[in-house]
Amino acid sequence: MDLGVRDRPFLIVGGTGGMGLAAAEVLVADGARVAVAGRDAGRAREAADALGPLAVPVTGDVNVSGEADRLVAAAVEELGGLAGIAITTGTGLEAHSRLEQATDEIWSEAFDDVLMGTVRAVRAAMPHLVANGGGTVVTTGAYGMRAYHPDRLPYVTLKYGVAAFTKTIAREYGPSGVRANCVCPGAIETGSLQALRAQLAETRGLPPEGLLEQLMVEEWHMDVALQRPGTPGEVGDLFAFLLSDRAAYVTGAIVNIDGGTTF
Repeated sequence: MDLGVRDRPFLIVGGTGGMGLAAAEVLVADGARVAVAGRDAGRAREAADALGPLAVPVTGDVNVSGEADRLVAAAVEELGGLAGIAITTGTGLEAHSRLEQATDEIWSEAFDDVLMGTVRAVRAAMPHLVANGGGTVVTTGAYGMRAYHPDRLPYVTLKYGVAAFTKTIAREYGPSGVRANCVCPGAIETGSLQALRAQLAETRGLPPEGLLEQLMVEEWHMDVALQRPGTPGEVGDLFAFLLSDRAAYVTGAIVNIDGGTTF
Protein backbone atom coordinates (compact mmCIF):
# COMPACT_ATOMS: atom_id res chain seq x y z
CA MET A 1 0.00 0.00 0.00
CA ASP A 2 1.28 3.45 -0.94
CA LEU A 3 0.98 5.51 2.23
CA GLY A 4 1.12 8.80 0.37
CA VAL A 5 3.98 10.13 2.50
CA ARG A 6 6.53 10.83 -0.22
CA ASP A 7 8.65 13.91 0.58
CA ARG A 8 6.77 14.53 3.83
CA PRO A 9 8.81 15.06 7.04
CA PHE A 10 8.33 12.93 10.16
CA LEU A 11 10.07 12.67 13.51
CA ILE A 12 10.28 9.34 15.33
CA VAL A 13 11.26 9.75 18.98
CA GLY A 14 12.81 6.44 19.95
CA GLY A 15 13.50 5.78 16.28
CA THR A 16 16.95 4.26 16.74
CA GLY A 17 15.67 0.76 17.48
CA GLY A 18 12.70 -1.55 17.97
CA MET A 19 9.23 -0.38 16.97
CA GLY A 20 10.37 3.18 16.26
CA LEU A 21 13.06 2.10 13.83
CA ALA A 22 10.61 -0.27 12.18
CA ALA A 23 8.16 2.62 11.67
CA ALA A 24 10.94 4.73 10.20
CA GLU A 25 11.82 1.94 7.77
CA VAL A 26 8.23 1.80 6.49
CA LEU A 27 8.04 5.56 6.04
CA VAL A 28 11.39 5.81 4.27
CA ALA A 29 10.46 2.92 1.98
CA ASP A 30 7.50 5.01 0.81
CA GLY A 31 9.65 8.09 0.23
CA ALA A 32 9.14 10.06 3.44
CA ARG A 33 11.91 12.10 5.03
CA VAL A 34 12.46 10.93 8.59
CA ALA A 35 14.41 12.16 11.61
CA VAL A 36 15.24 9.33 13.99
CA ALA A 37 15.75 10.53 17.55
CA GLY A 38 17.51 8.84 20.42
CA ARG A 39 19.65 9.53 23.46
CA ASP A 40 22.83 8.08 21.98
CA ALA A 41 24.37 10.05 19.11
CA GLY A 42 26.27 7.08 17.72
CA ARG A 43 23.23 4.86 17.68
CA ALA A 44 21.14 7.60 16.05
CA ARG A 45 23.75 8.07 13.33
CA GLU A 46 23.96 4.31 12.77
CA ALA A 47 20.18 4.05 12.42
CA ALA A 48 19.99 6.98 10.00
CA ASP A 49 22.83 5.58 7.91
CA ALA A 50 21.08 2.21 7.71
CA LEU A 51 17.86 3.89 6.58
CA GLY A 52 19.60 5.78 3.79
CA PRO A 53 19.69 9.34 2.49
CA LEU A 54 16.09 10.15 3.42
CA ALA A 55 16.87 9.80 7.13
CA VAL A 56 18.71 12.11 9.51
CA PRO A 57 19.75 11.57 13.13
CA VAL A 58 18.84 13.86 16.01
CA THR A 59 19.93 13.34 19.59
CA GLY A 60 18.28 14.24 22.88
CA ASP A 61 16.51 12.93 25.96
CA VAL A 62 12.85 13.92 26.12
CA ASN A 63 12.78 12.88 29.77
CA VAL A 64 14.79 16.00 30.56
CA SER A 65 13.01 19.36 30.70
CA GLY A 66 13.88 21.52 27.68
CA GLU A 67 15.44 18.72 25.65
CA ALA A 68 12.29 17.95 23.64
CA ASP A 69 12.12 21.55 22.39
CA ARG A 70 15.72 21.41 21.23
CA LEU A 71 15.29 17.97 19.67
CA VAL A 72 12.13 18.92 17.76
CA ALA A 73 13.72 22.18 16.58
CA ALA A 74 16.74 20.26 15.29
CA ALA A 75 14.48 17.82 13.43
CA VAL A 76 12.44 20.63 11.87
CA GLU A 77 15.62 22.37 10.75
CA GLU A 78 17.03 19.18 9.23
CA LEU A 79 13.77 18.17 7.54
CA GLY A 80 12.50 21.61 6.56
CA GLY A 81 9.24 21.18 8.45
CA LEU A 82 7.17 18.60 10.29
CA ALA A 83 4.13 16.61 9.16
CA GLY A 84 3.98 14.13 12.00
CA ILE A 85 5.60 12.81 15.15
CA ALA A 86 5.59 9.40 16.79
CA ILE A 87 6.82 8.79 20.33
CA THR A 88 7.84 5.19 20.96
CA THR A 89 9.79 5.71 24.19
CA GLY A 90 8.62 5.24 27.78
CA THR A 91 9.37 1.69 28.87
CA GLY A 92 11.64 2.10 31.91
CA LEU A 93 12.15 -1.17 33.78
CA GLU A 94 11.85 0.36 37.24
CA ALA A 95 8.30 1.39 36.43
CA HIS A 96 7.44 -2.32 36.41
CA SER A 97 7.12 -2.46 40.19
CA ARG A 98 4.56 -3.44 42.82
CA LEU A 99 3.01 -0.90 45.16
CA GLU A 100 5.26 -1.88 48.05
CA GLN A 101 8.36 -1.73 45.84
CA ALA A 102 7.63 1.54 44.07
CA THR A 103 9.34 4.28 46.03
CA ASP A 104 8.73 7.97 45.43
CA GLU A 105 11.91 8.01 43.35
CA ILE A 106 10.62 5.18 41.12
CA TRP A 107 7.29 6.95 40.65
CA SER A 108 9.10 10.21 39.82
CA GLU A 109 11.39 8.55 37.28
CA ALA A 110 8.46 6.68 35.73
CA PHE A 111 6.49 9.93 35.50
CA ASP A 112 9.26 11.51 33.42
CA ASP A 113 9.97 8.40 31.34
CA VAL A 114 6.49 7.05 30.64
CA LEU A 115 4.33 10.19 30.62
CA MET A 116 6.27 13.45 30.52
CA GLY A 117 8.60 12.36 27.70
CA THR A 118 5.51 12.04 25.52
CA VAL A 119 3.96 15.27 26.79
CA ARG A 120 7.14 17.26 26.18
CA ALA A 121 7.66 15.89 22.68
CA VAL A 122 4.08 16.55 21.58
CA ARG A 123 4.05 20.01 23.18
CA ALA A 124 7.23 20.93 21.30
CA ALA A 125 5.91 19.56 18.00
CA MET A 126 2.42 21.02 18.10
CA PRO A 127 3.21 24.60 16.95
CA HIS A 128 4.99 23.16 13.91
CA LEU A 129 2.10 20.83 13.07
CA VAL A 130 -0.46 23.62 13.40
CA ALA A 131 1.69 25.96 11.28
CA ASN A 132 1.91 23.16 8.71
CA GLY A 133 -1.87 23.24 8.37
CA GLY A 134 -2.23 19.99 10.30
CA GLY A 135 -0.35 16.81 10.99
CA THR A 136 -0.28 13.59 12.94
CA VAL A 137 0.69 12.44 16.42
CA VAL A 138 1.09 8.81 17.42
CA THR A 139 1.88 7.93 21.01
CA THR A 140 2.66 4.60 22.67
CA GLY A 141 0.44 3.17 25.37
CA ALA A 142 0.37 -0.50 26.37
CA TYR A 143 -2.18 -3.29 26.20
CA GLY A 144 -1.51 -3.70 29.93
CA MET A 145 -3.18 -0.40 30.79
CA ARG A 146 -6.46 -2.27 30.32
CA ALA A 147 -5.31 -5.22 32.39
CA TYR A 148 -4.69 -5.99 36.05
CA HIS A 149 -0.92 -5.87 36.49
CA PRO A 150 0.10 -5.34 40.12
CA ASP A 151 3.74 -6.01 39.14
CA ARG A 152 3.70 -2.98 36.79
CA LEU A 153 1.76 -0.44 38.78
CA PRO A 154 3.62 2.83 37.92
CA TYR A 155 3.97 1.78 34.27
CA VAL A 156 0.30 0.88 33.81
CA THR A 157 -0.95 3.92 35.71
CA LEU A 158 1.11 6.34 33.63
CA LYS A 159 0.27 4.63 30.34
CA TYR A 160 -3.35 5.44 31.20
CA GLY A 161 -2.14 9.02 31.36
CA VAL A 162 -0.59 8.76 27.88
CA ALA A 163 -3.90 7.51 26.47
CA ALA A 164 -5.92 10.28 28.16
CA PHE A 165 -3.41 12.88 27.01
CA THR A 166 -3.59 11.61 23.42
CA LYS A 167 -7.38 11.64 23.28
CA THR A 168 -7.42 15.17 24.66
CA ILE A 169 -4.91 16.33 22.04
CA ALA A 170 -7.08 14.76 19.33
CA ARG A 171 -10.13 16.64 20.56
CA GLU A 172 -8.42 19.98 21.17
CA TYR A 173 -6.35 20.16 17.99
CA GLY A 174 -8.69 18.40 15.57
CA PRO A 175 -10.03 21.76 14.32
CA SER A 176 -6.42 22.67 13.44
CA GLY A 177 -6.10 19.55 11.29
CA VAL A 178 -4.07 17.53 13.79
CA ARG A 179 -4.89 13.87 14.36
CA ALA A 180 -3.65 12.01 17.45
CA ASN A 181 -3.83 8.27 18.16
CA CYS A 182 -2.37 5.95 20.78
CA VAL A 183 -0.95 2.53 19.89
CA CYS A 184 -1.04 -0.11 22.64
CA PRO A 185 1.37 -2.97 21.95
CA GLY A 186 1.28 -6.29 23.73
CA ALA A 187 4.37 -8.47 24.02
CA ILE A 188 6.61 -7.39 21.14
CA GLU A 189 9.89 -9.19 20.52
CA THR A 190 12.22 -6.22 20.49
CA GLY A 191 15.81 -6.48 21.68
CA SER A 192 14.98 -7.15 25.33
CA LEU A 193 12.62 -10.03 24.56
CA GLN A 194 15.02 -11.42 21.96
CA ALA A 195 17.70 -11.44 24.65
CA LEU A 196 15.28 -13.11 27.08
CA ARG A 197 14.52 -15.87 24.54
CA ALA A 198 18.23 -16.50 24.08
CA GLN A 199 18.77 -16.50 27.85
CA LEU A 200 15.97 -19.02 28.36
CA ALA A 201 17.47 -21.29 25.71
CA GLU A 202 20.90 -21.14 27.33
CA THR A 203 19.61 -21.64 30.87
CA ARG A 204 17.36 -24.56 29.99
CA GLY A 205 19.60 -26.11 27.36
CA LEU A 206 16.78 -26.11 24.83
CA PRO A 207 16.19 -24.66 21.35
CA PRO A 208 14.87 -21.08 21.55
CA GLU A 209 11.71 -21.82 19.58
CA GLY A 210 8.65 -21.81 21.79
CA LEU A 211 10.38 -20.84 25.05
CA LEU A 212 9.24 -17.22 25.11
CA GLU A 213 5.75 -18.29 24.11
CA GLN A 214 5.69 -20.74 27.02
CA LEU A 215 6.84 -18.04 29.43
CA MET A 216 4.13 -15.68 28.21
CA VAL A 217 1.43 -18.20 29.12
CA GLU A 218 2.81 -19.88 32.25
CA GLU A 219 4.45 -16.96 34.06
CA TRP A 220 3.06 -13.77 32.50
CA HIS A 221 -0.45 -15.25 32.23
CA MET A 222 -0.95 -13.76 28.77
CA ASP A 223 -3.61 -15.64 26.81
CA VAL A 224 -2.70 -14.54 23.29
CA ALA A 225 -4.97 -15.74 20.48
CA LEU A 226 -2.11 -15.84 17.96
CA GLN A 227 0.06 -17.70 20.50
CA ARG A 228 3.22 -15.69 19.85
CA PRO A 229 4.77 -12.31 20.55
CA GLY A 230 4.54 -9.63 17.90
CA THR A 231 7.42 -8.30 15.86
CA PRO A 232 8.67 -4.71 15.73
CA GLY A 233 7.86 -4.65 12.03
CA GLU A 234 4.20 -5.41 12.66
CA VAL A 235 3.94 -2.50 15.08
CA GLY A 236 5.99 -0.27 12.77
CA ASP A 237 3.45 -0.85 10.01
CA LEU A 238 0.67 0.38 12.29
CA PHE A 239 2.61 3.46 13.38
CA ALA A 240 3.36 4.38 9.77
CA PHE A 241 -0.27 3.87 8.74
CA LEU A 242 -1.57 6.12 11.53
CA LEU A 243 1.01 8.79 10.67
CA SER A 244 -0.11 8.76 7.04
CA ASP A 245 -3.17 10.16 5.31
CA ARG A 246 -4.37 6.60 4.77
CA ALA A 247 -5.71 7.00 8.31
CA ALA A 248 -7.14 10.45 7.57
CA TYR A 249 -10.39 9.86 9.51
CA VAL A 250 -8.81 8.08 12.49
CA THR A 251 -8.20 10.26 15.52
CA GLY A 252 -8.58 9.86 19.27
CA ALA A 253 -8.29 6.10 18.87
CA ILE A 254 -6.67 3.69 21.32
CA VAL A 255 -5.47 0.87 19.08
CA ASN A 256 -4.41 -2.44 20.57
CA ILE A 257 -1.82 -4.50 18.69
CA ASP A 258 -1.42 -7.48 20.97
CA GLY A 259 -2.18 -10.62 18.97
CA GLY A 260 -5.57 -10.93 20.62
CA THR A 261 -4.54 -10.86 24.26
CA THR A 262 -7.23 -11.67 26.79
CA PHE A 263 -7.44 -9.21 29.65
